[in-house]
Amino acid sequence: MPTFDLNPDLLKTYRSAVAAPADFDSFWDTTLAEARSFPLAVSFTRYENHIKLVDIFDVSFAGFGGHPVRAWLILPKGQTEKMPLVIRYLGYGGGRSLPIDHLVWANAGYAHLVMDTRGQGSAWAPGHTPDPTGSDPAHPGFMTRGILSRETYYYRRVFTDAVRAIEAARAHPLVDTTRIAVTGGSQGGGISLAAAALDQGVAAIMADVPYLCDFPRAVRIASRDPYLEISRFLSVHRDKIGQVFETLRYFDGTVFAPRIKAKALLSVAQMDTICPPSTVYAAYNVLGSTDKAINDYGFNDHEGGGVYQYQAQLDWLAQRF
Repeated sequence: MPTFDLNPDLLKTYRSAVAAPADFDSFWDTTLAEARSFPLAVSFTRYENHIKLVDIFDVSFAGFGGHPVRAWLILPKGQTEKMPLVIRYLGYGGGRSLPIDHLVWANAGYAHLVMDTRGQGSAWAPGHTPDPTGSDPAHPGFMTRGILSRETYYYRRVFTDAVRAIEAARAHPLVDTTRIAVTGGSQGGGISLAAAALDQGVAAIMADVPYLCDFPRAVRIASRDPYLEISRFLSVHRDKIGQVFETLRYFDGTVFAPRIKAKALLSVAQMDTICPPSTVYAAYNVLGSTDKAINDYGFNDHEGGGVYQYQAQLDWLAQRF
């Protein structure tokens, strides 16, 4: 796969044309206030299994609309002192799976919460959280569900769930609430950008090849799904182009990024045809963080840095927490 996007030197100064709506902050303040009108209803139920070196809890909390959202909380075995927390948001189509998939951070000495993504969990890992909210006609997938309005768009619910997951994790007595990091790859990276912007108590963000950034450019140059769900929707709904991109301004990582004050580590891959590198740099270049870095993998597609990036995260976070 050859490189296809902007020259690497241009990527370092690239800016998205997406502008924040005038009521962006008030929209999200209202959205989160509505979610908080429901009791958080967080529960931590011990999960019995044959994994002996960690303590595992099946978590439930109230997300958008008070809807139940599931998660795993995995702790180092027998921990009695407060510890830093890493919250992971998942890639597109996957669910929280089983705890055996999420053992690295607890074995590195962190509490680790893995949030299920509502309505997903049938593409590559099972999920356990339904999305009870319907939508207008949409292309198969999640990208166009409710896309004709900011009020009904699917990611309004997901981003709200992500913030409520942080609030739920803070309720656990072993979590050091001053040392919370959010992380995820692809969709999970995009959710992390939103969560770190909407919850200013987040201390660090690690977003790998983040999705949901610079929608107008991504929809036009990405050559693989899921962005193509939007272009296929617009090829049918030819009269909705302006309406769709107006909705997407409220969910764009390039609009959330300047509002992020947490320490930040991102990654990008120069041959990524799902999340083109310019769309990642569009968010990175405007991050509000004073401590930020990006690992650029010149010969990789959407796998990005893989385990090399995982190791980089462990090293980076240990220096900050």
